[in-house]
Amino acid sequence: MINFEEKMKRLTKVNGYLGSAILNYTGETLYIENSQTGTDIAFAATIFNDAFRTINETTLDIGFSEASSLETRTQDGHVFLVKSAGEEHGNEFAKIDIFCIFRDDGNIALAKMIVDKTAKAISDELARI
Repeated sequence: MINFEEKMKRLTKVNGYLGSAILNYTGETLYIENSQTGTDIAFAATIFNDAFRTINETTLDIGFSEASSLETRTQDGHVFLVKSAGEEHGNEFAKIDIFCIFRDDGNIALAKMIVDKTAKAISDELARI
């Protein structure tokens, strides 16, 4: 079994981190970490994932490839969802999405780098299961 907490440890230490979730291909929550916020992250992640799917359909309709991430920036924070590289495996069950919430003064660039690497690592591990 995948130790999601261990995989996400680096992300939780990034400046400005508030919470995160890992969702499988169908949008089901596999992992939640919300120790720094009172927000219902599972609900927020599911809503964000649903919006992401709609936007992804639109990018395909206009002839672009699949969307790889969705980010919302506000005056006081960033919310983003990054799709894993699971499609490289040709296995829908290896695809995951990582949902994150950060304060506006957080290190967003570092967070995105960590999320990209973490999503790939988790997808690779899921493909082997």
